[in-house]
Amino acid sequence: MASIETPVSRRLATVKNIIIVISGKGGVGKSSSTVQLALSLLNTSPTARVGLLDLDLTGPSLPRMLGLDGQSVHQSSNGWVPVYADRERRLGCMSIGFLLKDRGDSVVWRGPKKDGMIRQFLAEVRWGDLDYLVIDTPPGTSDEHISLLTHLHPLFLPNPNRPPPTFCPTPTCVLITTPQTTALNDTLKSLSFTRKLALPVLGLVENMAGYVCPCCGEISDIFSKGGGEEMARKENIGWLGRVPIDTKLVKLLDDVVKGAVENVTPAQAGDAVFVPTKLEETIPEILPRSSDTSEEFRKLDVSEPQHAEAKASEDSGTAERAFPLLDLYMETTSSKVWKDITDGVLQKIRERGEEMANAAR
Repeated sequence: MASIETPVSRRLATVKNIIIVISGKGGVGKSSSTVQLALSLLNTSPTARVGLLDLDLTGPSLPRMLGLDGQSVHQSSNGWVPVYADRERRLGCMSIGFLLKDRGDSVVWRGPKKDGMIRQFLAEVRWGDLDYLVIDTPPGTSDEHISLLTHLHPLFLPNPNRPPPTFCPTPTCVLITTPQTTALNDTLKSLSFTRKLALPVLGLVENMAGYVCPCCGEISDIFSKGGGEEMARKENIGWLGRVPIDTKLVKLLDDVVKGAVENVTPAQAGDAVFVPTKLEETIPEILPRSSDTSEEFRKLDVSEPQHAEAKASEDSGTAERAFPLLDLYMETTSSKVWKDITDGVLQKIRERGEEMANAAR
């Protein structure tokens, strides 16, 4: 089957791997898992570049978890510029949360407007060269999931510009659940959804699987145990691991929200950009395009995303941390668990890339 070129496929041509995080039930820690996966991927290499796309349109939480609350979306002549969480611009984020005038504002949209926003997030955001794009989705299998996979459909088709086995050329997903039977049953529905739409599953993560004692580090099971691993075995999907409740991680994320952990962000010198003043003014186009020069936009400067060079190690002795959130996260128990999970994710991606390369020969 011939490849299909679309604005989305052209924009994402420089993204090596797309990982969609899915949960069948709300409240299982999907967004926090998304952030931890992104931070763990970032930590695999000093030059790794990761993008975070928040498609939970009615409940965006990634900006708060990254300490980016209050930041604005910037626009250049080549598209929308992600909000970066570190000085080296290795972790970028895009979310509707950046467009809300107040964090308590609700987004009351029907399907077509949601579809329009997702399309523009995929086609208009200037990620640059990314090693991984991690996409956070809302609970369940609804409009957002269908729109996302519809717009990503061309990436599932053969394309000589995205040859294996350098990376896995098609989007994949990770399922998040908790040990409770209700959550596992809802996760089965999400698994059914991925099979109906031929979305490859890298594996299952069982979140909130036990409690880490802040004093001795012992893990106690507060819910049932082993349900996620048993489900992975029965359904023949990868088992990535279980993640206990970590009070240090909870405190870290709370501190980020309160502003006690100071990251980077706003724009630095570079391209001329425009910043929308109100979310309502972005409708019906959802987000104004780069040709919009109305007086309701103000000029700022944003530099082109740069690759983080190996010089990061040279700066490690300085008093100022390049990315405090990542440094503090790596000191938590959760980071050690997620390191193993991330290694499993990368192994699955390599295996899938090799399988597709062999099939193409």
